[in-house]
Amino acid sequence: MSAIAVSALLALALWLGVEHGMSPLPGMESVAARMLLTLKCFCVAVLFCLVTGVEAVAHERLTSPAFDPLQRFETRRLLINQRYLQNTVEQIIVFGAALFGLAAYCADGAAMRAVVATTVVWIVARVAFWLGYHRIAALRGLGAPGMAMSMIVLLYVASRFGNEIAGKPGAIVPVAAFLLVEAVLFWGTRAKSAETPSK
Repeated sequence: MSAIAVSALLALALWLGVEHGMSPLPGMESVAARMLLTLKCFCVAVLFCLVTGVEAVAHERLTSPAFDPLQRFETRRLLINQRYLQNTVEQIIVFGAALFGLAAYCADGAAMRAVVATTVVWIVARVAFWLGYHRIAALRGLGAPGMAMSMIVLLYVASRFGNEIAGKPGAIVPVAAFLLVEAVLFWGTRAKSAETPSK
């Protein structure tokens, strides 16, 4: 938990540093321009987080008996890289939806700095997750701010969208519903982990 807390503070500081340190982005008046910039940010994230994971697994297989999957040869490094890759595939879908949703509600070049800041933090969080995982499994928590940030952005987008449809109640309902689901998942998992196996 301490790793998650520290990484969350560092992620927040990095996000604020990028968002406030950048100059407003020019030419962001149209939705098309904002979406194009977002696509470019997403491509950079795919390159540095997803493609590197694919390459790590590929190089590991090319230089070991794991080249033939039927031999079931797996090193700890290969297993970690495979799990990182699978986890990144899952998370990049969430991140992509959040990023484009955020861009849809950015009014100008100043607001679009949030898209760049979100991309930078997500990439750094993925790298921290990967490096931490190779160190010890518990240090995977260093990457938690990346997923948390994607969820927060999606909640923001859902709330804005709900407000457009049904005003203030529409803004509150999706956030409240999601938090309820999270609470059910949390308590359900906690209850199962507390169960002792029957003899």
